[in-house]
Amino acid sequence: MHVDQVDVTVDVVTALVAQQFPQWRALPIRPLASTGTVNALFRVGTEIVLRFPLLPTTDPELRAELRQEQEYARLLAAHLPVAVPEPLGLGEPGEGYAGPWTAYRFIPGEPAQLDRIGDLDRFALDLASVVAALRGIDTGGRAWSGSGRGGPLPAQDAGVRSALALSGGLTDTARLAEVWDRCRDTPGQDAAVWIHADLMPGNLLVRDGRLAAVIDMETVNVGDPAVDLMPAWNMLDAGARETYRRALGVDDAMWERGRGWALLQAINALPYYIETNPAMAGIAQRTLRAVLE
Repeated sequence: MHVDQVDVTVDVVTALVAQQFPQWRALPIRPLASTGTVNALFRVGTEIVLRFPLLPTTDPELRAELRQEQEYARLLAAHLPVAVPEPLGLGEPGEGYAGPWTAYRFIPGEPAQLDRIGDLDRFALDLASVVAALRGIDTGGRAWSGSGRGGPLPAQDAGVRSALALSGGLTDTARLAEVWDRCRDTPGQDAAVWIHADLMPGNLLVRDGRLAAVIDMETVNVGDPAVDLMPAWNMLDAGARETYRRALGVDDAMWERGRGWALLQAINALPYYIETNPAMAGIAQRTLRAVLE
């Protein structure tokens, strides 16, 4: 998917686990199929999942990000009504892999797809309860960090324009540009709250047709609550979309910013993944159709 990503093999992972987590060395290790774009996943036994960044580095910034991700997972676990990943360890660089990596408790479930969800309105309500719980966590005075999702939409204009230019023939870029202009220029921004910032179908696990877990804490931040409205367009139909909006009590301005964030994520993903990750490109196309409704 990425020009400079590394190929993480089972042999390399097995050696790293044996050296750094000898208590797990007798457990079988196998790769996990994923449409994710940031990490290679490996399952250790039945209870553990390892996450290896596809773009490893020994830069202290990556280690700090992984530590923060685990800290945020612990914070959210105490407040959310569904499961989140439980940190089990932070791995070190070693032979065959030049960067830190993480270990979490495995959460059973399948990525959210429409054919796996029993009742989409019920799913929308369950997801809204997660987002409402996030918004209710004390931020401790934190503000948006200045990077990642959650800041002012106008600052994203150049990136969206560039992605639209690359997407001719893939989607209706003319109409999307009009929607983007409207969303970008919607006045006001609500007070910063805790946001997951990447509520994509692959980060929502379902079990027995119901939402069971929210995973991937990499993008958790404090920022504009409109960011976590993205699922209204990236997976919900029109009826469930309205259910989600009502459950969260969203006004018109926040709703339009949420539409803008959904558009932004999808239009950046579409040309980048159209050849390398058909599943992600498919979600992007579905999202862009929805924001035009």
